[in-house]
Amino acid sequence: MLKTKIAVMVSGGGTNLQALIDAQEKGLLKSGEIVLVVSGNETAHALERAKKHGIPSVVVSKKICGSQTEFETKIQSALKEHGIQLIILAGFMSILSPDFVSKWPKRIINIHPSLIPSFCGKGFYGLRVHETALRYGVKVTGATVHFVNEIPDGGEIILQKSVPVYKNDTPEKLQRRVMERAEWMILPRAAELISRKIMKEGADYGL
Repeated sequence: MLKTKIAVMVSGGGTNLQALIDAQEKGLLKSGEIVLVVSGNETAHALERAKKHGIPSVVVSKKICGSQTEFETKIQSALKEHGIQLIILAGFMSILSPDFVSKWPKRIINIHPSLIPSFCGKGFYGLRVHETALRYGVKVTGATVHFVNEIPDGGEIILQKSVPVYKNDTPEKLQRRVMERAEWMILPRAAELISRKIMKEGADYGL
């Protein structure tokens, strides 16, 4: 059975990448296969995770490239080389341009650590999301998987899962709970949903 070819784009530790790898190895992600990891950071631990599981990886540094155009051209080249049909942003810290995104309509998904439309958009990433949630005093937060469009965190929602907020929470405690109880569960589920849809469409995504 031909599977949807997936590229996972990362910048850091790669915990969501690991959740996807685990889901693939357990057969929960069965309609898609991770065939490439793209890192914006050469020291990202996610690269070690990819290596351990025999997944090819490539580093494309925005700093080294010097321009957004060159940065995205190199990424597009790697995606094309591996026949990628679905891109998953899993802690990828660089904003992709509207031009890049327009080439992949409903073929890029992202995981965000809040219940969109709360605590999202430009500047909301990492611990900052959880710090803001705690400052507002929300009783429930969570994670969202959504399609990526030209607006940061502005694409159509695919899946969401809520997580309780406790009185003694720190941003770090809340971040961990959101990852364990939401992100690591819904990202593989969304990857399977979209991979299955691409397979059914017979979409050989060409750049």
